[in-house]
Amino acid sequence: MAREVSPTARALVALEIIQGNPGITAQQLGERLGVSDRAVRRYVAILREAELPVEAVSGPYGGYRAGRGLRLPPLMFSAAEAMGLVMAVLEGHRYAADPGDLVGGALAKIVRSLPERVAGPVRAVRETSAAPPPAPETQVSPELTSRLIEACAAARPLRLVYLLGPGQAREMEVEPWAVVLRHSRWYLLGWSRTRQAQRALRVDRIAAAQACPGTFTPPADLDARVTLEEHMSQGWTHPVEVLIDAVPEDVERWLPRSLGRLEPDGEGRTRLRASTEDADWYVRRLAVLPMPFRVLGSAPVRDAMAALARRLARSADGFGQEADGGGQLGLGGEREAQQEGGR
Repeated sequence: MAREVSPTARALVALEIIQGNPGITAQQLGERLGVSDRAVRRYVAILREAELPVEAVSGPYGGYRAGRGLRLPPLMFSAAEAMGLVMAVLEGHRYAADPGDLVGGALAKIVRSLPERVAGPVRAVRETSAAPPPAPETQVSPELTSRLIEACAAARPLRLVYLLGPGQAREMEVEPWAVVLRHSRWYLLGWSRTRQAQRALRVDRIAAAQACPGTFTPPADLDARVTLEEHMSQGWTHPVEVLIDAVPEDVERWLPRSLGRLEPDGEGRTRLRASTEDADWYVRRLAVLPMPFRVLGSAPVRDAMAALARRLARSADGFGQEADGGGQLGLGGEREAQQEGGR
């Protein structure tokens, strides 16, 4: 004979569903529980009598959500979930094995709360797999990062002390827009009132941050990741200009925004504008393009592309003949003509 489920047990199941589905209606909750709307209201009353804050949500059909101050039940992890969590933290944070570190301390608390059969293997992985610590000058303070994020959320300007190099620091006043993680580095994206220009500042180089009076209006519809990527492609030594025989929508599937700004150029073409410190590195990124393109930027970039074209041509059987101004660009399908090297 089937065991009858008590109203208290059903009320706890209802609480779990409400926590995971804020705004769920009595009808929807009843369907999940297999009971009537009247029974749902009775379960909610049981929860409220136990001083669990379940709030009513206004709307045409009404609903429920867990209120502030609700203490969540203890977290339960499977062995695979616990191991996956520890592995992810170890890969992303080099101090995860150090209980004195904020992240390491939080991870240690999780490990201590696990049953021994789960905690044993997890503890072994944590103690033996920690990566070597990063150089002290690249460490990012969680406390500082939290203050930066709070300033972004409150649209409050900051006065920063920014380290330019050993023994070199600069004070600046900025309007912080967002804190962004890019390629394992944290950046503060914002507007420098001191320089009257957009800036992407490395968080590990911010020595101090103090809130300034007042607020500011951040850019509307800011896509912080895209804005940072485009910003990082500008301001380097060698200007880059490339004409690509495809529309921007097709080009952006092959090139990350960090390589430059894409502009429509008419007749189904795209103009890529950027700059780079390493021309050889940059042209290797361009070589993934499957459509024809022409490099129009500075001489070092054109020379690097011509050298890459010759190297690729030498690597292909039967296509090893070199041309004075370029060769067959194997990945792009475009022959680097001699006259292009003089533009």
